[in-house]
Amino acid sequence: MNIKLAGLVADSIVDGPGFRFTVFTQGCPHHCEGCHNPDTHDFNGGRYADCDKIIEKIKENKLTAGVTFSGGEPFCQPMPCAYMAEKLKASGYHLMAFTGYTFEKLLEMSKEDENVKKFLNLLDVIIDGKFILAQRSLELRYKGSKNQRTIDVKESIKQGRAVEIEI
Repeated sequence: MNIKLAGLVADSIVDGPGFRFTVFTQGCPHHCEGCHNPDTHDFNGGRYADCDKIIEKIKENKLTAGVTFSGGEPFCQPMPCAYMAEKLKASGYHLMAFTGYTFEKLLEMSKEDENVKKFLNLLDVIIDGKFILAQRSLELRYKGSKNQRTIDVKESIKQGRAVEIEI
């Protein structure tokens, strides 16, 4: 299975807790003003990559504790993201995603798209919400603007509402 990538970053310490591998998906419908990754917006940009080869690359570094799906918008490619997340979760990786959608919107989308549901259910944490330049803060951990939330996905699904956490 292939995924459309903007890029890959090994050994990240800014995209979540611990040493992480970050998968930057290509394509984003949000076009947030001041976006940190504007080159990822164009759905026609990027390159295709084999999901299994990305997983192999992730597993090469034994210090990698987690994988972060970013973008672009990972939920615009839920099938390959879910495919990778399932294999990575089975290998014990902590999984998180940055998304411009709110948790509530993802729940709504998951009713219509089984791949969105599967991907969401495999994640441990999401940072949700569009980046809002007027609410930008450099003091937030892993977030760019004050409206964004750090959400415990498992607990949120269990409770049927967004449960925020600190990581």
